[in-house]
Amino acid sequence: MAEASSPTSARYTAAEKHTPMMQQYLGIKAQHPDLLLFYRMGDFYELFHEDAERAAKLLNITLTQRGTSNGQPIKMAGVPYHAAEQYLARLVKLGESVAIC
Repeated sequence: MAEASSPTSARYTAAEKHTPMMQQYLGIKAQHPDLLLFYRMGDFYELFHEDAERAAKLLNITLTQRGTSNGQPIKMAGVPYHAAEQYLARLVKLGESVAIC
């Protein structure tokens, strides 16, 4: 029986429709789907898509959007890099596993 395609699995395909940054992010996320992925963008660590939604709820940070990728809005949440340790500690205390790039 064929596996049903989910919006998440579809997001990790058709890499040519994503920016190089999002291709890199999605490649890392595909290798570590169960981790919240903190991705360094300038002075912030940003989380995207479902990770952004989850982090926004757990950390009480703003959920926003950052352009589009593959024709879909990119949900995004972020924390300043200099304050990342306190947010990471909160997530770990809540039982979350996090990867930092």
